[in-house]
Parts: sequence; C-alpha cells; structure tokens
Amino acid sequence: MNTTLVQTCADIEHMTAAATPCLLIYGGDEYLNDQITRDTVYEQLAGYPERELVRLDAQTTDQYAFEEAVSPSLLSTTSVVWISHMEHADTKLLDAIVAYADGMNHDPQASPVIMNCAGNPKGHSVETLMRRHNIPVNTVPKLDKAKDKLNYVYGEFDKRHRRIEPQAAQQLVSVLGDSVGELTGMIKQLCFDFDDDPLTINRVNQYLIGNPKVSGFNVADLAMSGKTAQAVIALRSAVEQGVEPIAMIGALALQLRNLAKAAAIRQGDISKHDANINEWALRTANNRLAGWTSQGISNCIQRLAWADEQSKTSGSDPLFALEDAIELISIKGITQ
Repeated sequence: MNTTLVQTCADIEHMTAAATPCLLIYGGDEYLNDQITRDTVYEQLAGYPERELVRLDAQTTDQYAFEEAVSPSLLSTTSVVWISHMEHADTKLLDAIVAYADGMNHDPQASPVIMNCAGNPKGHSVETLMRRHNIPVNTVPKLDKAKDKLNYVYGEFDKRHRRIEPQAAQQLVSVLGDSVGELTGMIKQLCFDFDDDPLTINRVNQYLIGNPKVSGFNVADLAMSGKTAQAVIALRSAVEQGVEPIAMIGALALQLRNLAKAAAIRQGDISKHDANINEWALRTANNRLAGWTSQGISNCIQRLAWADEQSKTSGSDPLFALEDAIELISIKGITQ
C-alpha cells in the first residue's frame, strides 16, 4: 500500500492554523476537499468552545463582510470563519484576507479563517497568491486513479483501526470509485455494522449485491472462471431483479480488456505503464490467461459488442445475445 496518500490525508485533516490565522484547502476531489475543510473547521471549534462559526461564500461575499466576520462581536471575541468557493473571490476580498493574515500573524486572539477552493485555473491563481504571502495551503489528493482510490480505502480502514481484504477493497473501488462520497459512506457503514477484521468481499457484497455494477462483476467473474451455468443463472437472476443487460456488459468488457492487456504485456507488445492497469487487476488477468489465445479474446470481444448493440437498439433478444457472449467467454472464445 502506498502510505504517502494515507499520510497526506491525515496531515491535512489534523493541520491547524497555528502559525497564521488563515489556511487554504485547495483542489483535489470535491467531496474530499469539502470533508477535510469541514473537519478542520470543527477541530478549531472543538478546541475553543467560546468561538462561533461564521460561514461565508466567496461568490457573494465582499471585503466588508469578511472584515465583520473576523472582528469581535457581542457574543464572541473570536470566530472560526469558513469561506467556501474561494476560486470566485474578487480582488478586494483576496486583498483583505492577505492583509488580515499578515497583520494577525501569530496572534493567539485572531479568528481562524479556513478557506476551500477548487483546483481549476481560477483556483490556481488563488493558491498562488496564498503561497506568495506565506499563507499555508493544503493540496487535497485528486483520487483520479484506481491505485489512489484503493489506497484511500485502505487509509479509511486504517483510520478506524480496521483492515479489509484486497479483493474486498477492489470491489468497493470498482463499484463506488466514481463517487468518493458514496465510497466513504459505505466504508463507514461497513465498519459500523460488522466486526470482521479483515472485512471480506462477502461482507462487502452483502451491501452491494443490489447494485447493477456488482451484478455485472459477479457474472463476469463466473464467466471468466469457466462456470457457464452459474454465470447464466446469475445473469437471469439479476435481470429478474430489474437489472438491465446493458448494465452488466461494461463489467464483462472490462474483464476482457484486462485480459488483452495482460496478454500484450506478457508478449512484450506493450509495457505495464502503457497498459494503464492497476496491479491487482493485472494479477487477476494473468492468473486467468492460461488457455486463452489472441483469437479467443478477439472472438469474445466481437460477441460482446454484438450483445451491446442488441441491448442498445431494438434487438430481438438482448438477453439471449448476452447469454451467448457469456457462454463463449466461459469457454475462452473457442469456436468450432
């Protein structure tokens, strides 16, 4: 496991504005950015119960609203000021923040200002400005690669003093990796509901089995393992539960692409870097390569493409087309 990402997340979450009253949390995954900002704000509030929270949105906030927010009020001498969407801050607001950070540097009575900002071009300009004026900036991980998402899953379990099996972690990323918020919520729920350590793929599938992606991965695993009858039964069961055939084709296509990439790497046609495939998926594909030929893989891809066409158009029987593709995959693409 790459511990750098896990440690980066931990450092960001526990960082305070001790040296300067201002802190910018910049870029990365939108959910993670918001969550880290929220955690940082509430850590500041927890340390000083007398502080009040003032929320501002840079899209509608001017310098006067900011100056009022960081000034003592009748209810509190200091506040924790949370400014969101800093990529939309105008010049006068930015100047006011910079002047405040410079004037209140190391002042224990200063109101902490926690800002978060998207990683787009406007946000990059704000980040550059903050760094230029020695205002701390925490860069949030993007989590745009499968490997990073896997490490994030491991880190979330580590944070809760729990473990998860690699196959179970991969399943979570495969199904929920497009939404870090959903992924994090599922991790929290699994850790709350089950005491298993490590958490197994069976536990993960208990909660995910109704998801079309999970049904697709289960069918694909059975087909790739040569279990024709079980794969077809699983397919029909999923369809009876309301899952459309098109929803499962993607998982089958992914398995075939991984198989083709593993074969190409083994033959020296491409490098692992060029294949853009994570280690777990490559190991799985390599373990399945025995008995497969390039022609067999090509046959399966063509048959699955036909099933895809039948599912997207007014094909006579898309379910039959998908069952036909599954049967061919389960015999490694061998045709008479």
